[in-house]
Amino acid sequence: MRVACVQMQSSDDWQQNLRIVAEMMQQAADAGVQLLLFPENVLLMGSSTEQKEALAQSYSKIVARFSKLAIMHHMHVIVGSLIAPLEGRFINRSLVFSDQGQLLRVYDKIHLFDAVVGEEIYRESDLFHAGVEPETVDVAAWKLGLSICYDLRFPELYRHYASVGCHVLCVPAAFTSVTGLAHWEPLLRSRAIENQCYVLAAGQWGKHADGRQTWGHSMIIDPWGQVLDEKEKGLGLVMADMDEKHLAHIRQTLPVGQHRRLV
Repeated sequence: MRVACVQMQSSDDWQQNLRIVAEMMQQAADAGVQLLLFPENVLLMGSSTEQKEALAQSYSKIVARFSKLAIMHHMHVIVGSLIAPLEGRFINRSLVFSDQGQLLRVYDKIHLFDAVVGEEIYRESDLFHAGVEPETVDVAAWKLGLSICYDLRFPELYRHYASVGCHVLCVPAAFTSVTGLAHWEPLLRSRAIENQCYVLAAGQWGKHADGRQTWGHSMIIDPWGQVLDEKEKGLGLVMADMDEKHLAHIRQTLPVGQHRRLV
């Protein structure tokens, strides 16, 4: 299966971001991509609470638009995350569409980013509910485990996905430039190696409307931990062909899943 990740520099204008989404889907379709992953907060970065509320109010309309784009390009699409309304607050939600436009699965971000990074303070829990359950989805012959950004730091989530038979781990993100420089690639490659899965990592990059700097470096990693494609900065795609035989060979040669002793 040919897969790709979109790297974006999303602004605080969600309608303009949606136009860029459509352009990137066309590029991916022209390249023969069958499964496309967008980053976290694909339609809104660096926004005020009022802008988040406006986007959340358009949630149903936006879902319908992504469904139509999936049908138009006959492509499986993972919307890295959208802001959805929930019980008077928000939820950070990843959505998976089939190439027929069907909404197959949603995943709500479990681990919320409450941290102090340099001089910046992040408190996602002030506005967002935390998700509760891991979610997997079958796309053709591949089983995918879903996650969002800060989830990457919690290996037990990805071990769960490996234990239920996932072949691919999806990591849409908006990593800060500080944490990205230090931890992004080591964490991604570790998740690939220890779980013997492909990892698709779509990131935000650059400076956003509120001054936040994100790291970019979107990449696709194979189950041996090799980076197959990477985009350090700028808008664009990273692409690779996932190979079932390659995955099976790695798991047969080094059957770590059979050697586990602590569960």
